[in-house]
Amino acid sequence: MPIRSRHLVIMLALTLSACALSGCGTINEKLANGMGDYVPQWLGGLPADAPPRPGSAKYDEWMQERDRKRLEPAPAADAANPPASSSAINPVH
Repeated sequence: MPIRSRHLVIMLALTLSACALSGCGTINEKLANGMGDYVPQWLGGLPADAPPRPGSAKYDEWMQERDRKRLEPAPAADAANPPASSSAINPVH
């Protein structure tokens, strides 16, 4: 079966499109790591109370604050949950 110029053009077009699409995949992977922090929460981004990314200066500060809170003594059980009167309880519907 002889190779025609039409077959060569089709193969070249398929090869070119495959290379272009594979390049987009690696670019998008690198962009997604940085741009994920700027997407609003309603669009699927990180919530406001999400911890910072590891390796940043804010992450080290956050970890120190977390360790400090972990080492604090727990509040007394009586102080944390004062007795509630039965009239203050609202029914659940």
